[in-house]
Amino acid sequence: MPETQDTTRSLNPEAVTGVQLAQGIGHQPAKGFWGEAWSQVMKRPGALFGLTWISIIAFFAIFAPFLASGHPLIMSELDEAGNVVSTTYPLFAQLKATDVLLILGLIAAVPFFILPLGIDRSTRIAVAVVVSLQAMLASLIATAIRGYVTGRDVSDTIREMEQATWFPWAASLTCVAIAVLLLFWLVPLNRGFLRFGTSALVGAVVAVVIAMTWSVPLESFNYRQREAAGEISAVYTLIPLSPQQGDTVLDLAPPKSNLLAPAIKRLERSSTLRQKDTEGNRVPLSDIPLTPELLDSAISEIQAVDRLLPVHVTEFTTALRADFDSGQLENAKDLIDWINAQQLPTFVIGTDSLGQDVLSQMLHACRLSISIGLVSTGLAVLIGVTVGALMGYFGGWVDLLLYRVVEIFMAIPVLFLLIVAAAVLPRNTYVMMIIIGCVTWTGSARFVRAEFYKLRNQDFVQSAKAVGLPLRSILFKHMLPNGVTPVLVDSSFAIAAAILAEAVLSFLGLGPANQASWGRLLSDATNQVGDFVWWLAIFPGAAIFLTVLAYNLIGEALRDAIDPKLKKARV
Repeated sequence: MPETQDTTRSLNPEAVTGVQLAQGIGHQPAKGFWGEAWSQVMKRPGALFGLTWISIIAFFAIFAPFLASGHPLIMSELDEAGNVVSTTYPLFAQLKATDVLLILGLIAAVPFFILPLGIDRSTRIAVAVVVSLQAMLASLIATAIRGYVTGRDVSDTIREMEQATWFPWAASLTCVAIAVLLLFWLVPLNRGFLRFGTSALVGAVVAVVIAMTWSVPLESFNYRQREAAGEISAVYTLIPLSPQQGDTVLDLAPPKSNLLAPAIKRLERSSTLRQKDTEGNRVPLSDIPLTPELLDSAISEIQAVDRLLPVHVTEFTTALRADFDSGQLENAKDLIDWINAQQLPTFVIGTDSLGQDVLSQMLHACRLSISIGLVSTGLAVLIGVTVGALMGYFGGWVDLLLYRVVEIFMAIPVLFLLIVAAAVLPRNTYVMMIIIGCVTWTGSARFVRAEFYKLRNQDFVQSAKAVGLPLRSILFKHMLPNGVTPVLVDSSFAIAAAILAEAVLSFLGLGPANQASWGRLLSDATNQVGDFVWWLAIFPGAAIFLTVLAYNLIGEALRDAIDPKLKKARV
């Protein structure tokens, strides 16, 4: 065994001389530029942590509606004898087009990237990005149309047309047709019919999804009361609480509280449990005997939150009295422990000031953070690369004119622009993405401009001109792959900055309306009374910090991996 190890070490030494390399000893197969860069990134512990954390956030961004929802996965209607009459799926009826498209996209991506289709990996990634943009654009247009036709000031004719059965299908097909016509030429396939066929196939799926989810029923969370009355039986998700589901009675319930947290809170605040000894010290709960009067007080507090409980209060209180009569409950501490031990939906990390579950909001807010960073940065890169390519390729008066435009946008404060836009424009995610993307593209433009200035006189660019290739092919097919590296590094930092901007805006109360956000939860850490709510500060604050840190670590690792000086030192 030692001889085998020595032989292996001699054939693949960690350090070799030039003579040994010439003899073929220690020779390693050559890697491509991005393959080498990626291998260096994967050697950095910080980058591995960042990729792991971003993967976790992306997982919850996709599957949050299926993990945390107050709507049952399966609901069975029962007759008076308890027999199943019909079965429905309320959770799936509440899904939006984005929820369905993300799941379908994930299912389709697995075989698309695994099966041998005769397409290289970079082309597959480019195809996936373009069709995703088409789906997002179609969804954006559909949202705008839906918001207009369901507005208060629309005419009766439009209102009647919107209620027709054909309207969702016509509107969805129109949205998809616009998206396909605008973006199908970006699909990086050689033949035109393949580009259009791919876009049309994806567009047909998107149109069906948008049409089927056009009218989402109003949310109503009366399932537990109906289940307690014996009308239905239901199977819930892992976290049976929606982000918008709450009750002010449950405000600021601490972590690990259940639906009886308000009753326990009011019971603990009562004078009965605030007894003090002769020296003025509070008597421990274990020393306060459980009297019938104290038991009646606890039952009255439980009855005050009757509408929240998934069981009959009479059955609940009967069990409580039975345990008291049997001597199992001897003091106030036993009473509170008994109430906490009941099998009720639990707020794992507490509730906010509106009584909404914090964990459910944290999971659903992952989608906002991921989308706001990727989409806005993608839009910024698209604009910046186009403008920078024109400046660097042509130079002269074109560069002079466009660079003045760059300087104008560099002078615009993004946060203040977002605050002003929140006052005059609809407060939704798409508006925020567009504003951030249309203002923060200047960094990409300057990087591409500098790279194209170095590349425009290279032999391969002159050869492309000589054979008469179109300008679009020269800029984006031949020059851009050689000059896009700094842009990709800068994009990771731009994503982190976009997430931070959204968190700050939501912290100020100007974020997307009716949407879970880490920044909004963080702003609720100091409630109206001015008390500090630690679980609303720690968990959302940690999520924002770790997400921004993850993107920064990935950006730093990628920057070091493609740095020519560091790459030369590694050879």
